[in-house]
Amino acid sequence: MRSTLEAVADLIRFYEGLSPASLAEISRIYAAEAAFKDPFNEVRGVAAIERVFRHMYTQVHEPRFRVVSHLAEQGEAWLAWEFRFRFRGWRSGEIQLVRGATHLRFAPDGQVLAHRDYWDSGEELFAKLPVLGSLIGWLRRRLAAG
Repeated sequence: MRSTLEAVADLIRFYEGLSPASLAEISRIYAAEAAFKDPFNEVRGVAAIERVFRHMYTQVHEPRFRVVSHLAEQGEAWLAWEFRFRFRGWRSGEIQLVRGATHLRFAPDGQVLAHRDYWDSGEELFAKLPVLGSLIGWLRRRLAAG
């Protein structure tokens, strides 16, 4: 049985060192039937979670996570993080930054049972795309107070 703090420290090391090769360790971090949800995916099981991250490597160059703060207690944790990457193709030279948070629930052995990412895909991603970004900017200006 590992403490929540030990499990969180291990998870942070995993994410900050994430690479295509390190994905082989994902079953050490996530329970066999773990649930994972982000703005684009909702999957269950280690193989499906691994597919989400393998797909990430086909979509972006040089993805890097950095956890900027965390809170952990009694089988749960919150992480605040930054995700930097370069788009493949369009704007591939510019480093992009997404800021978000993750809520985690852990099993007594320290494996992740549930992982839920929270981030604003409109502001952090879609607003940076050429046509969609213009539309989102127009909509924000239209809906903004004063």
